[in-house]
Amino acid sequence: MIEAALLVIFPTLVAFAGASDLFTMTIPNRVSLLLVAGFCLLAPAAGLGLVDIGFHLAAAGAVFLLCLAFFAFGWMGGGDAKIATAVALWFGFTQQTLLFLAFAGIYGGLLTIALLMFRQVPVLPLPANSRTEWLLRLHDDRSGIPYGITIAIAALQVYPLTMWFKLIG
Repeated sequence: MIEAALLVIFPTLVAFAGASDLFTMTIPNRVSLLLVAGFCLLAPAAGLGLVDIGFHLAAAGAVFLLCLAFFAFGWMGGGDAKIATAVALWFGFTQQTLLFLAFAGIYGGLLTIALLMFRQVPVLPLPANSRTEWLLRLHDDRSGIPYGITIAIAALQVYPLTMWFKLIG
């Protein structure tokens, strides 16, 4: 039972957050809250004690403070900060959290460069009913960068290296 939950909860919610950010430039609060709730349900079932859970909370707090600073400087959105914090809650104070942050930073930089280049290319006329609002939003230089995509990719890349994935084994 716990194996199925570990294969579904984290990957599905993280992938949804990334897709939501790509298509709407928002990550619903419920996604981050569901990740936190999933952790709260699965941590005791996976055998994490109070001290271990405390370290996971501390890691989430550290990532939240880092992301809060990035948000205050206008470098990332609030949804991005919340989803990164929720991912850190799952990963705890481990090498996987550092790897996740490194990958998210690298991928975020690459996405930023790609979008800056994309935004320099003139937009071709699109059919009125082509449902390409999201693409036009990405092209608009007044809109932000959907870092939720890179956060999701980094989290999904690192998840198989975590203690959670080893429980699936």
